[in-house]
Amino acid sequence: MIGIINVKIWITQEEACEALGVRKQTLYAYVSRGQIEVRWDPDHASRKLYRESDVAALVKKRGLGRAHKSIAASTMAWGEPIIDTRISTIVRGQLFYRGKDVLGLADHLSLEDVAQLLWDAAELPRFPVFEPVLNSGPLRARAYAAMGLAAAEGDAARTLDVDSMIEESARLVGRLASSFVALASDEGPLHWRIARAWQCEPQADLLRRALVLLADQELTSSAFAARVAASTGASLGACALAGLATLSGPLHGDATARVQALMDDAQQSGVEATVERWRLGGNALPGFGHELYPQGDPRAANLLAAFEPARRTRQLIDHVERETGLKPSIDIALTALAELCHLPDGAAFSLFAIGRSVGWMAHSIEQSATRSLLRPRANYVGPAIGDIKNEAD
Repeated sequence: MIGIINVKIWITQEEACEALGVRKQTLYAYVSRGQIEVRWDPDHASRKLYRESDVAALVKKRGLGRAHKSIAASTMAWGEPIIDTRISTIVRGQLFYRGKDVLGLADHLSLEDVAQLLWDAAELPRFPVFEPVLNSGPLRARAYAAMGLAAAEGDAARTLDVDSMIEESARLVGRLASSFVALASDEGPLHWRIARAWQCEPQADLLRRALVLLADQELTSSAFAARVAASTGASLGACALAGLATLSGPLHGDATARVQALMDDAQQSGVEATVERWRLGGNALPGFGHELYPQGDPRAANLLAAFEPARRTRQLIDHVERETGLKPSIDIALTALAELCHLPDGAAFSLFAIGRSVGWMAHSIEQSATRSLLRPRANYVGPAIGDIKNEAD
């Protein structure tokens, strides 16, 4: 995800009160209710500091008021929850899959295990190998072709029972993985098969960890796209295609391409010069900061702790954190992993898509079960509309 540079992480009591327009006693009440995090100032032993993102969230929430249009607008960009789900959630900077901390799951589960959990499946699914629809061309084009064929061939999700949807979901994950990676066989968990295909068997467990951490993250743009498709009764293949298309944007899964460009720039020009140039150019630093993780992306911290990134990558992470207070997101960790394993170009996006496809299927299954259409209304702000004639006239 794209981070915001120059973020001030902690502010003084006076600044917090001014931002909120309240007295100290009201500020203390917010803190006591857990709405604003507080810590001691390391430079002043008798002074406390308040987390700016918590204060900003309260200001935003109060400013919206309760007008219907304001509430609706607030849901569309990191705003209020709009869909009930049992799949995953983020609470105080921690990600949970069906109530289980993803960091604990990443220590020992495979992607198959996580699919069973997120799909609420009775048995462990198996992701079969498929012959690619296209044998040449960019990997992403092969993935689109594979999912496009699946979308056209698949039955409407609403005509399937839950067990059939789970079986089809497993086939789709296998089909997507086969389009990105030349898998040799159906034997063994998917991360082992990917490691063999990419000739990085010693790092197979790191691939496993990354896939688990990437499987879902609440209502991301791609998960929402998959749910919208599912709500229309489209095939699960169409839902996967919707998710994949949305993931490809640079503000979502393709942020890894911009992260790679930043890393390459740092390798050639040096870390300090690169960061300064990107910031002076008005560009947000890709791979740093995350709206839902003000204290840092726990997925990135978990993955980066499992291996030693390249020296220049570590220098980049340390320098950005010193200068801006921003910590690396999963995009940095994933790109660093691809560098460690000497993976082919585009492998970071491939891993992201393969792991996240499990989440797309979970959301598609859950949405299909609701039998409800996701169809929001638009707030028209275009040219004035002329007189509307009554049909009876």
